Amino acid sequence: MDISENKMPSQAQKAYELIEEMIVSLKLEPGQKISENMLSEWLGIGRTPIREALQKLAYEGTVIITPRSGITISDIDMTDQFRLIEVRRGLERIMTARAAQFASTAEKERFATLGKEFMKAANANDENLFIQVDREFNHLLAVSARNKYARLAMSSIQAQTRRFWFVYFKHFGDLPKVCRLHAAIASAIMEGDEKKAAAASDCLIDYVEEYTTLTVKAI
Repeated sequence: MDISENKMPSQAQKAYELIEEMIVSLKLEPGQKISENMLSEWLGIGRTPIREALQKLAYEGTVIITPRSGITISDIDMTDQFRLIEVRRGLERIMTARAAQFASTAEKERFATLGKEFMKAANANDENLFIQVDREFNHLLAVSARNKYARLAMSSIQAQTRRFWFVYFKHFGDLPKVCRLHAAIASAIMEGDEKKAAAASDCLIDYVEEYTTLTVKAI
């Protein structure tokens, strides 16, 4: 898998992934104040890569950096979820179709493997396995679509989607179903079928919209 699209230095990328995971899993809660020194001490990573990671998180809207005031974990905006889904639908349709067209043989083989892993997670109703496979799936999709603009646009959407999913999905969502929907996308990309991949992506987003509606109505 070609990882040349990832331009962040390795330590900054590691810091980004660790901080984002803490935010998504609510170890760092919405509204909480944090600092570079605090994160550097917790993670054992220098302040420079921490600062770079925070800048990316701020770009994605996950944290708010205010001069002379500090860094705050942003709130989850419930009313904004449907606008996010609207944009996500278009971007993911483009990316899945392009991945089906442009993915290398090795990438398609990896999609096939990830599809099997999604089905394994579905059959076991294994949330931890799904999260692990989904992270790699999103990265592979971003790389194999061969469109840096779509990749950059999706990065902030995925960050907000992951937070919403972690907080609310277990209450209103169907994990085996969402695993199967991801597996269908992986299968279509592996087959190189652009129309099938785009249609499978739409089916996933239809379901995301469905459980988001249930969530908003219940809260």
